[in-house]
Order: sequence, then structure tokens, then C-alpha cells
Amino acid sequence: MVTPTVRFRVDFSDACAIGPGKVALLEAIGRTGSLSAAARALKMSYRRGWLLLDSLNHSFRRPVAELSKGGRGGGGASLTPFGRGLVVAYRRLEADVVRRARTTLASVAREAIPDGDGPAPRRAVRRRARG
Repeated sequence: MVTPTVRFRVDFSDACAIGPGKVALLEAIGRTGSLSAAARALKMSYRRGWLLLDSLNHSFRRPVAELSKGGRGGGGASLTPFGRGLVVAYRRLEADVVRRARTTLASVAREAIPDGDGPAPRRAVRRRARG
């Protein structure tokens, strides 16, 4: 049986959203203590990581992460308490959504063709008569 997966984004406003990519970046920053290491771990450019983080830091009244400039000891990045709370809240919501999707879509999932089991059956296409 195929297990449904869910990927979603939460829009707080037109200019403020959080989704799997931004959450993964925050988690990687929390693990590595570095924006550049986090970006490398996610196979994204430093610039892409910086733009995502900057977007998050400007989307909320409080920053999600703080950056320190390089120097003798090198730079770094760390999540703020608000940033850690944002990650926890997103992951809790994600777990709830996945649980609900699996329950709600169980009968539909039984009909899905698993990867590697050949192509999906061809569907007849109805054509409208021109007139």
C-alpha cells in the first residue's frame, strides 16, 4: 500500500510564509551553528540560504535567527527562542496533518500504484465535439 506524504506551506500573509524548505534551513542552522554549513548540508547556495533566512527574519516581528560576522573565531548563526518555537510548531502541525492525511485518504491510497510497479494505466480522454 502507498503511504500518502504531505508537503505544505503556511501563509501568514502575502509576504510571510513558512514551508518545508525554510524549516529545513532553520533546523540545519540549529544543528551546525552556521548558515554556510546549513546551506551546504541542504545542497543550496549560501546566497539562497541567506535570502531565505533574511526573508524569515523580515517576515516576523522577532528574528528567527541571529548571524555573527566572521573574524578570528569565524562567524556563526543561531536560532532565537522564537525561531526554535517556530520550527517546533511547524513540525507539530506537520505531524498532525500527516496523521490526518493517512487516516482520511487510506482507502484512496490503497488504489495508488506504488513507485516501481510499472506505469499508471492509460486513461481514456474524452474529447469535446467541435461545434
